[in-house]
Amino acid sequence: MASRRKFIGQSVKAAAATYIGAMGMSAKSYARIMGANDRVGVGVVGFSDRFRSSLLPSFSNHHKELNFDIVAVSDIWSVRRDEGKRVLSAAMGHDVTTCVNNDALYDNKSVDAVIVATADFQHALHCIEAVKAGRDAYVEKPFAETMADNRAALKAVKETGKIVQVGSQRRSGDNYHAANDFIRQGAFGDITMVELTWNVNQPGRWRRAELVSKIRQEDTDWKRFLMNRPADKWDPRKYLEFRLFWPYSSGLPGQWMCHQIDTVHWFSGLKHPRSVVANGGIYMWKDGRSNWDTITAVMDYGPQDDITKGFQVNFTSRMHNGEDKPSEIYYSNGGELNLITNKISPRGGLTKKFAEAMQMKPNLLPERMLVEHATEVVTSANTGGDPLTSAHMRNWMECVRSRKQPNAPVEAGYTHSIASIMTNAAARTGQKATFDEKTQEVMVGGKAFRY
Repeated sequence: MASRRKFIGQSVKAAAATYIGAMGMSAKSYARIMGANDRVGVGVVGFSDRFRSSLLPSFSNHHKELNFDIVAVSDIWSVRRDEGKRVLSAAMGHDVTTCVNNDALYDNKSVDAVIVATADFQHALHCIEAVKAGRDAYVEKPFAETMADNRAALKAVKETGKIVQVGSQRRSGDNYHAANDFIRQGAFGDITMVELTWNVNQPGRWRRAELVSKIRQEDTDWKRFLMNRPADKWDPRKYLEFRLFWPYSSGLPGQWMCHQIDTVHWFSGLKHPRSVVANGGIYMWKDGRSNWDTITAVMDYGPQDDITKGFQVNFTSRMHNGEDKPSEIYYSNGGELNLITNKISPRGGLTKKFAEAMQMKPNLLPERMLVEHATEVVTSANTGGDPLTSAHMRNWMECVRSRKQPNAPVEAGYTHSIASIMTNAAARTGQKATFDEKTQEVMVGGKAFRY
């Protein structure tokens, strides 16, 4: 049906070309009319907490206007599958089909696109399934947790030409676009350092104790859950609390750092660190997890070309003391760009006193707001609907219609994954991680990093 719909749409557009020219109507205007009469059926891959609390509200903000509809939900756990049917049928106002797995989902010809919100290590693999089945996809971050999965997903998306939006929602924020413009135009000067922090004090973060006590292996498909990860015995904690366990998630790098490091790549034009070292451990929450609750990672970004002078990025995160405000501060010789306060300022810049002592000119940035009213980024955005995610979802929906590349295309996911994988490699081995451009492998001690 999807091919038939495409054929009909192309035929109608061809036949209408002369008509719209005679009417004095632009092709862009006519495309909007065509789009309004062609509903996009969406399938949900994984009725997860992230989907229910943030992606669904974001989708619901725009689906009527843009004529999108959720028609099916796939989840291998019967409890989530039944929940998905109940919640989505109520939200959409009609019956939503349930699918026991993604094979069944892609057999459903009413599904034109999918939203992927599954376990961290599954995102790239589920993206591959989607695009090879001919569907566009909104794919949650982290995009990939291994370079093998990362390369395979990039290749599949590029070969199929499908529209893929990676869930790096900062790329749809007005203040982030303003920051990118300010830096790219040269007004900021060379980036000399970036400080990123993401701290929480939430004992229950990533824990699902009540669900762990209820889930039964016979009600799900453990083998299908593992996908290409090593065979392992049934473990309800790894199934439901995957963010706490490698190789199902890298934890702090994949969950939080990937958001912030993506802006570094976006603003600088660089694709990955040159090297990463990391240290940390499980200092507070000794609950059986294998992923750290505290990390400090130091990343060297260059120089990688004749233009960029290079800079350092520090990422720190702790899960036992913190507030609801991630921090992103960019430094140059002239001051700072602070995405917490949404301000550019001369703070720390080269003052007249110290410049003249070296027979130099002062270098001070102007004091100004990035935008008048910025959307504040809070850590709880991961567990609740937020304006950035809503804008990001809308951008994907519009691009499914226009066939333009979205704000966070597959390349954005590919590059943030490199930085995340390098950080995880450094953390897990205690050695410096580098990146081999030729093989596209993360290297530690002269070997490619694996599980």
